Amino acid sequence: MKKLTTRIAIAAIFLSLFSCGNKKGENNNAKQDTLKTEEKISTQTSSSTFSIDAIPFSDKSIGNFPFFNMPEGLVSQNKPIEKKYDQIFFPIGGVMTPFEGKAWKANVVVKEGSSEQWSLPYFQKSFEEAILSAGGVKIFDGEITNEEYEKYSKQATNLGEDGGMGYADENIKVYVIRRKDQGNIYIQLTGNTAYGKINILQEEGFKRTITLIKSDEIKKQLDEKGKAVLHINFDTDKASLKPDGSDAVKEIVKVLNTDKALKIAINGYTDNSGNEEHNLKLSEARAQSVKDEIVKAGIAVDRLSAKGFGQQNPIADNTTEEGKAQNRRVELIKK
Repeated sequence: MKKLTTRIAIAAIFLSLFSCGNKKGENNNAKQDTLKTEEKISTQTSSSTFSIDAIPFSDKSIGNFPFFNMPEGLVSQNKPIEKKYDQIFFPIGGVMTPFEGKAWKANVVVKEGSSEQWSLPYFQKSFEEAILSAGGVKIFDGEITNEEYEKYSKQATNLGEDGGMGYADENIKVYVIRRKDQGNIYIQLTGNTAYGKINILQEEGFKRTITLIKSDEIKKQLDEKGKAVLHINFDTDKASLKPDGSDAVKEIVKVLNTDKALKIAINGYTDNSGNEEHNLKLSEARAQSVKDEIVKAGIAVDRLSAKGFGQQNPIADNTTEEGKAQNRRVELIKK
């Protein structure tokens, strides 16, 4: 009986050790799978061939835009900049890549009157933990080159705003949360020994709120006021017309074909975003682009003139997105 008991005890120990070994092996396999997944995402998102399809969807509850509050003891230095629609550049694989949608930006500092000192690691770690717990993935952590800065900064019109980042000497951390119900959410952080900066962009397409003015309305404004104001859509920071911009030009051509004696000046304007000299050149190129399209449609060139005025003579408040949209315009002046 004693021998039998001993054998049973030995068998039990053996089975226990075997079971533990299996569990340990399963845990190791799971860990390896996780590491492989993270490595795969890191590899795919650290190059300029970034694809959002490499990022898994998150179904974690994250609330409403801008999704994250400030870490304890930290505040926005000024009122955060929030825009219904804007363009922000993110360093994807070291290449500054524009994304468009709802935007939120802020400079972050220690709350006034606090005995605590600014800590960059606290700022970065606080947001990183919150982003990762919401199903986010880090897709870049580094600096851009001077060459990259020189290339893209000519297109970035809001670098000087609070939260503006993308300078060559900044270490920038970029994250994305991929959502089925709320679109892709891009977040970037940077900072120094005095304060931090954060950008949050919820990607979505542009929703046009300005309607196309038809030829009869253009003619009416020219006859009654000597001027017609049009909001013609161009590609971002370019003079090339978008399809609905081309439709607007066709309406101008109809007016000129109806009244063979009519001559017009085409004046281009921008909002006050970015460099004044750049805006002047851009408005000039856009006015010329409209003129060229009208000439292509068969209107004699001596009936037309084109000039750019940049951000001069605003007709609305440049501190709001709605006002800026009104100021980006083409005016037709009856000669």
